[in-house]
Amino acid sequence: MPKITPGMLIALSLCGLSFSLGCGSNQHPIICNLPSSSDSSSTCTCSGSACPASFFDYVYGVGNNAEITTVPVHQIGATLGTPTTGPGPAASLGVAQVADAFLYASDPQNASGPSLDAWTIDTTTGVLTTLAGSPFALGASAHPNGLAVVQNLSSGGPFLYVADAGQIDAFVVNNGTGALTSVPGSPFPSGTNLYLAADPADPFLFAADEDTPGGVFAFAINPATGALTSVPGSPFLIGSPTQPVQTGQILVDFLGLFVYVTLPETGQVAGFSINTTTGGLTPIPGSPFAAGSGAFAMVATNNELLYVANPGGNSISGYSINQTTGALTPAASSPFTAAGVTALALDGLGDIYASGANGLAVFSVGVNDQLQEIGSVTASAATGLTVVEP
Repeated sequence: MPKITPGMLIALSLCGLSFSLGCGSNQHPIICNLPSSSDSSSTCTCSGSACPASFFDYVYGVGNNAEITTVPVHQIGATLGTPTTGPGPAASLGVAQVADAFLYASDPQNASGPSLDAWTIDTTTGVLTTLAGSPFALGASAHPNGLAVVQNLSSGGPFLYVADAGQIDAFVVNNGTGALTSVPGSPFPSGTNLYLAADPADPFLFAADEDTPGGVFAFAINPATGALTSVPGSPFLIGSPTQPVQTGQILVDFLGLFVYVTLPETGQVAGFSINTTTGGLTPIPGSPFAAGSGAFAMVATNNELLYVANPGGNSISGYSINQTTGALTPAASSPFTAAGVTALALDGLGDIYASGANGLAVFSVGVNDQLQEIGSVTASAATGLTVVEP
Protein backbone atom coordinates (compact mmCIF):
# COMPACT_ATOMS: atom_id res chain seq x y z
CA MET A 1 0.00 0.00 0.00
CA PRO A 2 1.15 3.60 -0.49
CA LYS A 3 2.63 5.45 2.45
CA ILE A 4 -0.12 7.29 4.34
CA THR A 5 0.71 10.89 5.18
CA PRO A 6 -0.57 12.95 8.11
CA GLY A 7 -2.87 14.79 5.70
CA MET A 8 -4.78 11.65 4.75
CA LEU A 9 -8.19 10.74 6.08
CA ILE A 10 -8.48 6.97 6.45
CA ALA A 11 -11.84 5.31 6.41
CA LEU A 12 -12.83 1.67 6.37
CA SER A 13 -15.77 0.81 4.17
CA LEU A 14 -17.60 -2.37 3.26
CA CYS A 15 -15.92 -2.50 -0.13
CA GLY A 16 -12.40 -2.28 1.30
CA LEU A 17 -9.99 0.53 2.16
CA SER A 18 -10.50 4.05 0.94
CA PHE A 19 -8.59 7.18 1.76
CA SER A 20 -8.71 10.84 0.93
CA LEU A 21 -5.70 13.14 0.62
CA GLY A 22 -5.92 16.87 1.04
CA CYS A 23 -3.10 18.49 -0.91
CA GLY A 24 -2.37 21.82 0.79
CA SER A 25 -4.10 24.57 -1.13
CA ASN A 26 -5.00 22.09 -3.88
CA GLN A 27 -8.03 20.46 -2.26
CA HIS A 28 -8.84 17.89 -4.93
CA PRO A 29 -9.10 14.60 -2.99
CA ILE A 30 -7.70 11.30 -4.16
CA ILE A 31 -10.09 8.44 -3.48
CA CYS A 32 -8.62 4.94 -3.64
CA ASN A 33 -10.60 1.78 -3.10
CA LEU A 34 -8.86 -1.53 -2.44
CA PRO A 35 -10.59 -4.89 -2.09
CA SER A 36 -10.65 -6.08 1.49
CA SER A 37 -8.44 -9.02 0.47
CA SER A 38 -5.74 -6.72 -0.95
CA ASP A 39 -2.15 -7.24 0.09
CA SER A 40 0.73 -4.76 0.12
CA SER A 41 1.34 -5.26 -3.61
CA SER A 42 -2.18 -4.19 -4.61
CA THR A 43 -2.75 -1.04 -6.59
CA CYS A 44 -5.71 1.27 -6.81
CA THR A 45 -7.20 3.73 -9.24
CA CYS A 46 -7.35 7.29 -7.99
CA SER A 47 -9.59 10.13 -9.05
CA GLY A 48 -8.67 13.79 -8.85
CA SER A 49 -5.74 13.90 -11.28
CA ALA A 50 -4.71 17.45 -10.38
CA CYS A 51 -3.86 16.42 -6.85
CA PRO A 52 -1.06 13.87 -7.35
CA ALA A 53 0.86 16.27 -9.61
CA SER A 54 1.33 18.72 -6.74
CA PHE A 55 1.77 16.19 -3.94
CA PHE A 56 5.50 16.81 -3.47
CA ASP A 57 8.03 17.79 -0.85
CA TYR A 58 11.35 19.32 -1.89
CA VAL A 59 14.89 18.74 -0.65
CA TYR A 60 17.32 21.63 -1.12
CA GLY A 61 21.07 21.25 -0.87
CA VAL A 62 24.03 23.64 -0.86
CA GLY A 63 27.72 22.80 -1.04
CA ASN A 64 30.97 24.00 -2.51
CA ASN A 65 29.99 24.23 -6.18
CA ALA A 66 28.19 27.60 -6.55
CA GLU A 67 24.87 25.77 -6.95
CA ILE A 68 21.72 25.07 -5.04
CA THR A 69 20.14 21.71 -5.84
CA THR A 70 16.40 20.99 -5.75
CA VAL A 71 15.13 17.41 -5.56
CA PRO A 72 11.36 16.78 -5.63
CA VAL A 73 10.11 13.98 -3.39
CA HIS A 74 6.72 12.37 -3.92
CA GLN A 75 5.08 12.10 -0.51
CA ILE A 76 3.69 8.67 -1.34
CA GLY A 77 6.66 6.34 -0.98
CA ALA A 78 9.29 9.13 -0.70
CA THR A 79 10.13 8.63 -4.38
CA LEU A 80 12.93 10.96 -5.47
CA GLY A 81 12.45 12.96 -8.64
CA THR A 82 15.00 14.44 -11.06
CA PRO A 83 17.34 17.00 -9.44
CA THR A 84 17.63 20.49 -10.87
CA THR A 85 20.25 23.12 -10.07
CA GLY A 86 20.44 26.88 -10.01
CA PRO A 87 22.96 29.53 -8.99
CA GLY A 88 23.92 29.31 -5.32
CA PRO A 89 26.72 30.09 -2.89
CA ALA A 90 30.28 29.20 -3.97
CA ALA A 91 30.72 27.57 -0.56
CA SER A 92 28.16 27.22 2.21
CA LEU A 93 27.70 25.36 5.49
CA GLY A 94 24.12 26.43 6.13
CA VAL A 95 20.70 26.28 4.49
CA ALA A 96 17.34 26.74 6.22
CA GLN A 97 13.69 27.30 5.35
CA VAL A 98 11.06 29.44 7.05
CA ALA A 99 7.38 28.51 6.93
CA ASP A 100 7.95 26.33 3.83
CA ALA A 101 7.90 29.62 1.91
CA PHE A 102 11.40 31.11 2.07
CA LEU A 103 14.86 29.59 1.74
CA TYR A 104 18.14 31.03 3.06
CA ALA A 105 21.78 29.99 2.61
CA SER A 106 25.01 31.34 4.06
CA ASP A 107 27.33 32.79 1.42
CA PRO A 108 30.72 33.81 2.84
CA GLN A 109 32.31 34.21 -0.62
CA ASN A 110 29.65 36.32 -2.32
CA ALA A 111 31.18 38.74 -4.81
CA SER A 112 29.52 41.69 -3.05
CA GLY A 113 30.76 40.58 0.37
CA PRO A 114 29.77 37.99 3.01
CA SER A 115 26.01 37.64 2.98
CA LEU A 116 22.89 35.53 3.12
CA ASP A 117 21.28 34.42 -0.13
CA ALA A 118 17.48 34.18 -0.05
CA TRP A 119 14.72 32.84 -2.28
CA THR A 120 10.97 32.46 -2.32
CA ILE A 121 9.75 28.89 -2.82
CA ASP A 122 7.02 28.02 -5.31
CA THR A 123 5.16 25.46 -3.22
CA THR A 124 3.65 23.81 -6.31
CA THR A 125 6.81 23.37 -8.39
CA GLY A 126 9.64 23.89 -5.89
CA VAL A 127 11.15 26.54 -8.16
CA LEU A 128 13.23 29.17 -6.36
CA THR A 129 13.02 32.89 -7.13
CA THR A 130 15.60 35.30 -5.73
CA LEU A 131 14.07 37.30 -2.88
CA ALA A 132 13.93 41.09 -3.17
CA GLY A 133 16.96 42.48 -1.30
CA SER A 134 19.01 39.29 -1.64
CA PRO A 135 21.87 38.88 -0.98
CA PHE A 136 21.55 40.37 2.51
CA ALA A 137 24.96 41.83 3.45
CA LEU A 138 26.53 40.92 6.80
CA GLY A 139 29.60 43.15 6.82
CA ALA A 140 33.11 42.88 5.42
CA SER A 141 34.51 40.93 8.39
CA ALA A 142 31.67 38.42 8.58
CA HIS A 143 32.02 34.72 7.76
CA PRO A 144 28.52 33.16 7.82
CA ASN A 145 28.33 29.42 8.41
CA GLY A 146 25.48 27.33 9.85
CA LEU A 147 21.92 28.64 10.23
CA ALA A 148 19.12 28.06 12.73
CA VAL A 149 15.47 29.11 12.58
CA VAL A 150 13.17 29.75 15.55
CA GLN A 151 9.51 29.97 14.60
CA ASN A 152 7.69 28.43 17.55
CA LEU A 153 7.53 31.50 19.80
CA SER A 154 4.11 32.97 20.49
CA SER A 155 5.14 36.60 20.87
CA GLY A 156 7.67 37.17 18.10
CA GLY A 157 9.58 35.86 15.12
CA PRO A 158 10.27 33.95 13.04
CA PHE A 159 13.95 34.54 13.82
CA LEU A 160 16.91 33.48 11.70
CA TYR A 161 20.30 33.04 13.42
CA VAL A 162 23.67 32.84 11.66
CA ALA A 163 26.87 31.34 13.07
CA ASP A 164 29.53 33.93 12.27
CA ALA A 165 33.17 34.74 13.01
CA GLY A 166 33.09 34.99 16.81
CA GLN A 167 29.50 36.19 16.87
CA ILE A 168 25.92 35.25 16.05
CA ASP A 169 23.89 37.38 13.65
CA ALA A 170 20.15 37.54 14.34
CA PHE A 171 17.31 38.58 12.05
CA VAL A 172 13.55 38.90 12.13
CA VAL A 173 11.94 37.27 9.09
CA ASN A 174 9.01 39.11 7.54
CA ASN A 175 6.27 36.47 7.26
CA GLY A 176 4.82 38.04 4.15
CA THR A 177 7.92 38.89 2.11
CA GLY A 178 10.79 36.91 3.64
CA ALA A 179 12.81 40.10 4.04
CA LEU A 180 15.34 40.17 6.88
CA THR A 181 15.64 42.88 9.55
CA SER A 182 18.41 42.83 12.14
CA VAL A 183 17.37 42.05 15.69
CA PRO A 184 18.23 44.97 18.02
CA GLY A 185 21.68 44.32 19.51
CA SER A 186 22.77 41.98 16.71
CA PRO A 187 25.41 40.66 16.22
CA PHE A 188 25.72 38.99 19.62
CA PRO A 189 29.19 38.05 20.87
CA SER A 190 30.18 34.40 21.12
CA GLY A 191 33.29 32.34 20.67
CA THR A 192 34.16 30.71 17.38
CA ASN A 193 31.16 28.73 16.15
CA LEU A 194 30.25 27.05 12.88
CA TYR A 195 26.93 25.40 13.73
CA LEU A 196 23.79 26.33 15.67
CA ALA A 197 20.78 24.45 17.01
CA ALA A 198 17.46 25.88 18.19
CA ASP A 199 15.47 24.32 21.01
CA PRO A 200 12.09 23.25 19.55
CA ALA A 201 10.33 23.48 22.91
CA ASP A 202 11.86 26.44 24.78
CA PRO A 203 13.45 29.79 23.83
CA PHE A 204 17.08 28.68 23.80
CA LEU A 205 19.79 28.65 21.14
CA PHE A 206 22.95 26.53 21.27
CA ALA A 207 26.23 26.82 19.35
CA ALA A 208 29.07 24.32 18.98
CA ASP A 209 32.16 25.95 20.52
CA GLU A 210 35.18 25.62 18.23
CA ASP A 211 37.55 27.30 20.67
CA THR A 212 39.88 25.14 22.76
CA PRO A 213 39.03 23.05 24.73
CA GLY A 214 35.65 22.74 22.93
CA GLY A 215 32.12 22.81 24.26
CA VAL A 216 28.68 24.38 23.81
CA PHE A 217 27.55 28.01 24.02
CA ALA A 218 24.01 28.47 25.36
CA PHE A 219 21.80 31.51 24.88
CA ALA A 220 18.33 32.51 26.06
CA ILE A 221 16.14 34.02 23.33
CA ASN A 222 13.95 37.02 24.07
CA PRO A 223 10.63 35.69 22.67
CA ALA A 224 9.45 39.15 21.64
CA THR A 225 12.60 40.57 20.03
CA GLY A 226 14.86 37.61 19.27
CA ALA A 227 17.75 39.12 21.24
CA LEU A 228 20.25 36.66 22.75
CA THR A 229 21.53 36.58 26.33
CA SER A 230 24.30 34.21 27.38
CA VAL A 231 23.10 31.53 29.80
CA PRO A 232 24.99 31.53 33.15
CA GLY A 233 27.81 29.00 33.03
CA SER A 234 28.17 29.15 29.23
CA PRO A 235 30.23 27.83 27.53
CA PHE A 236 29.67 24.30 28.84
CA LEU A 237 32.85 22.33 28.23
CA ILE A 238 33.24 18.94 26.58
CA GLY A 239 37.02 18.86 26.46
CA SER A 240 39.66 20.01 28.92
CA PRO A 241 42.92 21.96 28.59
CA THR A 242 44.82 18.67 28.52
CA GLN A 243 42.29 16.82 26.35
CA PRO A 244 40.72 19.34 23.95
CA VAL A 245 38.07 18.23 21.44
CA GLN A 246 37.04 19.34 17.98
CA THR A 247 33.30 19.98 17.76
CA GLY A 248 31.20 19.26 14.68
CA GLN A 249 27.47 19.77 14.22
CA ILE A 250 25.03 20.37 17.07
CA LEU A 251 21.43 19.26 17.53
CA VAL A 252 18.58 19.45 20.06
CA ASP A 253 16.31 16.42 20.33
CA PHE A 254 12.66 16.61 19.26
CA LEU A 255 11.37 17.07 22.82
CA GLY A 256 13.85 19.84 23.67
CA LEU A 257 15.42 17.89 26.53
CA PHE A 258 18.95 17.17 25.31
CA VAL A 259 21.76 18.72 23.24
CA TYR A 260 24.13 16.54 21.20
CA VAL A 261 27.42 17.53 19.55
CA THR A 262 29.50 15.39 17.21
CA LEU A 263 33.25 15.08 17.80
CA PRO A 264 34.78 14.27 14.38
CA GLU A 265 38.37 13.67 15.48
CA THR A 266 37.42 10.99 18.00
CA GLY A 267 34.31 9.62 16.25
CA GLN A 268 32.01 10.34 19.17
CA VAL A 269 28.83 12.16 20.19
CA ALA A 270 28.76 14.29 23.35
CA GLY A 271 25.47 14.94 25.11
CA PHE A 272 23.99 17.33 27.67
CA SER A 273 20.64 17.53 29.40
CA ILE A 274 18.93 20.94 29.22
CA ASN A 275 17.57 22.79 32.23
CA THR A 276 14.29 23.82 30.59
CA THR A 277 13.98 26.84 32.89
CA THR A 278 17.46 28.36 32.62
CA GLY A 279 18.97 26.76 29.51
CA GLY A 280 21.90 25.47 31.53
CA LEU A 281 23.53 22.21 30.46
CA THR A 282 24.61 19.13 32.41
CA PRO A 283 26.71 16.35 30.84
CA ILE A 284 24.75 13.15 30.21
CA PRO A 285 26.13 10.15 32.14
CA GLY A 286 28.26 8.05 29.80
CA SER A 287 28.95 10.94 27.40
CA PRO A 288 30.67 11.03 24.97
CA PHE A 289 29.19 8.04 23.15
CA ALA A 290 30.97 6.05 20.44
CA ALA A 291 29.99 6.78 16.83
CA GLY A 292 32.08 6.26 13.66
CA SER A 293 35.03 7.77 11.85
CA GLY A 294 34.59 11.48 11.25
CA ALA A 295 31.17 11.61 12.98
CA PHE A 296 29.56 14.87 11.87
CA ALA A 297 25.99 15.49 10.60
CA MET A 298 22.98 14.45 12.72
CA VAL A 299 19.19 14.21 12.68
CA ALA A 300 16.75 13.34 15.49
CA THR A 301 13.28 11.91 14.87
CA ASN A 302 10.05 12.69 16.71
CA ASN A 303 10.16 9.30 18.45
CA GLU A 304 13.53 10.06 20.03
CA LEU A 305 15.92 8.34 17.66
CA LEU A 306 19.29 9.88 16.74
CA TYR A 307 21.23 9.20 13.54
CA VAL A 308 24.84 10.32 12.98
CA ALA A 309 26.71 10.37 9.66
CA ASN A 310 30.24 8.99 9.74
CA PRO A 311 31.81 10.07 6.41
CA GLY A 312 35.16 8.49 7.24
CA GLY A 313 33.48 5.17 7.94
CA ASN A 314 30.97 5.30 5.04
CA SER A 315 28.16 4.73 7.49
CA ILE A 316 25.34 6.17 9.59
CA SER A 317 25.11 5.26 13.27
CA GLY A 318 21.67 4.93 14.84
CA TYR A 319 20.65 5.28 18.49
CA SER A 320 17.62 5.38 20.72
CA ILE A 321 17.55 8.30 23.18
CA ASN A 322 16.68 7.51 26.79
CA GLN A 323 13.98 10.10 27.44
CA THR A 324 14.92 10.33 31.12
CA THR A 325 18.71 10.51 30.98
CA GLY A 326 19.51 11.29 27.35
CA ALA A 327 21.88 8.32 27.14
CA LEU A 328 22.32 6.82 23.69
CA THR A 329 21.81 3.10 22.98
CA PRO A 330 23.01 1.83 19.57
CA ALA A 331 20.31 0.45 17.28
CA ALA A 332 20.42 -3.17 16.19
CA SER A 333 22.77 -3.65 13.23
CA SER A 334 24.12 -0.08 13.58
CA PRO A 335 26.08 1.37 11.83
CA PHE A 336 24.29 1.27 8.46
CA THR A 337 26.10 1.50 5.13
CA ALA A 338 26.07 4.97 3.54
CA ALA A 339 28.98 6.17 1.41
CA GLY A 340 30.70 9.40 2.44
CA VAL A 341 27.63 11.14 3.87
CA THR A 342 28.24 14.87 4.35
CA ALA A 343 24.75 16.12 5.22
CA LEU A 344 21.49 14.77 6.64
CA ALA A 345 17.90 16.05 6.73
CA LEU A 346 14.60 14.72 8.05
CA ASP A 347 11.06 15.06 6.73
CA GLY A 348 7.83 15.14 8.69
CA LEU A 349 7.19 11.43 8.18
CA GLY A 350 10.55 10.44 9.63
CA ASP A 351 12.32 9.59 6.37
CA ILE A 352 16.00 10.56 6.35
CA TYR A 353 17.80 12.18 3.41
CA ALA A 354 21.55 11.71 3.11
CA SER A 355 23.85 13.53 0.71
CA GLY A 356 27.14 11.82 0.00
CA ALA A 357 29.57 10.28 -2.44
CA ASN A 358 26.81 8.50 -4.37
CA GLY A 359 24.37 11.41 -4.58
CA LEU A 360 21.20 11.88 -2.55
CA ALA A 361 19.67 8.83 -0.86
CA VAL A 362 16.51 8.48 1.19
CA PHE A 363 16.18 6.02 4.07
CA SER A 364 13.13 4.81 5.95
CA VAL A 365 13.33 3.80 9.61
CA GLY A 366 12.24 0.21 10.02
CA VAL A 367 12.02 -2.50 12.64
CA ASN A 368 14.44 -2.08 15.55
CA ASP A 369 15.24 1.45 14.31
CA GLN A 370 17.20 0.09 11.36
CA LEU A 371 17.74 2.23 8.26
CA GLN A 372 16.64 0.92 4.88
CA GLU A 373 17.58 2.78 1.70
CA ILE A 374 14.43 3.21 -0.39
CA GLY A 375 15.74 5.39 -3.20
CA SER A 376 18.60 7.49 -4.54
CA VAL A 377 19.44 9.94 -7.32
CA THR A 378 22.68 11.33 -8.69
CA ALA A 379 23.33 14.80 -7.26
CA SER A 380 26.27 16.90 -6.12
CA ALA A 381 27.44 16.30 -2.56
CA ALA A 382 25.95 18.84 -0.17
CA THR A 383 27.28 20.37 3.02
CA GLY A 384 23.78 21.45 4.04
CA LEU A 385 20.30 20.02 3.40
CA THR A 386 16.79 21.09 4.30
CA VAL A 387 13.32 19.72 3.49
CA VAL A 388 10.33 21.86 2.51
CA GLU A 389 6.88 20.32 2.94
CA PRO A 390 4.26 22.62 1.36
